[in-house]
Amino acid sequence: MTPFPISENNPVEHAGPLPPTADLVVIGGGVIGVMTAWFAAKKGLRAVVLEKGRVAGEQSSRNWGWIRQQGRDPAELPVMIEANRHWRDLDPQVQAEIGLRQTGTLYLAKDAAEMARFAAWMPYAREHGLDTELLSSAQVAAKIPDARHTWAGAMWTASDLRAEPWVAVPALARAAVRDGVQIVENCAARGLDRAAGRVSGVVTERGTIACEKVVLAGGAWSSLFLRRHGISIPQLSVRATVTATDPLPDVYDGGAVDHRFAFRRREDGGFSLAPEGFHEMFVGPDAFRALRRYLPQIWADPMGTAYRPAAPRGYPDAWGTARKWADTDVTPFENMRVLNPAPNARKVAELTRLFAQTFPDAGDVSVNTAWAGMIDSLPDMVPVVDHAAAIPGLIIATGMCGHGFGIGPGFGRVLADMVAGDDLGDDMSRFRLSRFSDGSKLQTGPNL
Repeated sequence: MTPFPISENNPVEHAGPLPPTADLVVIGGGVIGVMTAWFAAKKGLRAVVLEKGRVAGEQSSRNWGWIRQQGRDPAELPVMIEANRHWRDLDPQVQAEIGLRQTGTLYLAKDAAEMARFAAWMPYAREHGLDTELLSSAQVAAKIPDARHTWAGAMWTASDLRAEPWVAVPALARAAVRDGVQIVENCAARGLDRAAGRVSGVVTERGTIACEKVVLAGGAWSSLFLRRHGISIPQLSVRATVTATDPLPDVYDGGAVDHRFAFRRREDGGFSLAPEGFHEMFVGPDAFRALRRYLPQIWADPMGTAYRPAAPRGYPDAWGTARKWADTDVTPFENMRVLNPAPNARKVAELTRLFAQTFPDAGDVSVNTAWAGMIDSLPDMVPVVDHAAAIPGLIIATGMCGHGFGIGPGFGRVLADMVAGDDLGDDMSRFRLSRFSDGSKLQTGPNL
């Protein structure tokens, strides 16, 4: 199995060369970018993916590996249900074992108040015909019989999936290449070429690709790229830590989370563990600019984020990171090919302790490895998936808020239809860019 997560130490698999022209250039080789290009290629478009480092090198290989429908924002739910179908259809096409399994998702409730929160989401499930149900404490105990912890109940969606992200996204990329997509790794996009205000190309460190359509799916780097072109979005990034254990007994085969931590069985027999609702934000210039937007989220969950005084050198919102550059300059994207934050060591130790306490009969819980990722987030916890009105030809797909892996194929299809000018099939108004500037009151999505 591919070592996890992917980093700059992984060899370049898609080396180029850079084509002179394309119908579509996608900036960012994560799951959103790869799937957008693949669906565009299926429409007959010449699609190129530019990745400054490695395909899936950042959050697309650092997430929990959940493909969940439950708990989604109501506007995301139709796209996510579609994504679930796409994952099943794509699995045989990738010609690789990506660990796709239907094992369900369990949200475990500590008390009646949390069960009430779960119950409040159930009308959305019923509206869309989702198989989500509420479980009693006894039903939870039957699903996780080896646990030495009692829960008040749970929300359970049997049709939810899991996969190994560090294997799945590179496999999707290879399949996209077989269908005509060109991927160029180790090639940063420095900026957009424009003619009469419209996109006319993408300037890269290796030259310019002429094109009229660009999708920016740059994750934590999107805001920095957009600011250079006069577009400001209140996107910030938070560090999230994950621990991978060595193989353990199969105490539960799917993904589950309670008020303490999340756990998900992997194909190698170990478990991926993560803190529930805990992130760390490195305070930088963008954090000060966007503070007002995030106040409702901070007040609603004041202990959910820990604040660090400054980002390490080279991070997107570090104090010393350049905000302006010329097309001939080496950019921040080239200076940091893969954003590879160190995990929080205290959380790593805490996670193994919690797992051992919950499953004492599993034996010694040893850490195989641990990592962290920078999750691109927005104040209302839903992404931007929209045309950039200020720059015709540019489409923005960012701020996935840690939910991008599972929903990637769904938004990839939507974005390919946006590029082609086809019917999107779903109402995308919730994801419009203008919600941050048109005076709309932001509605925070369900924090489930």
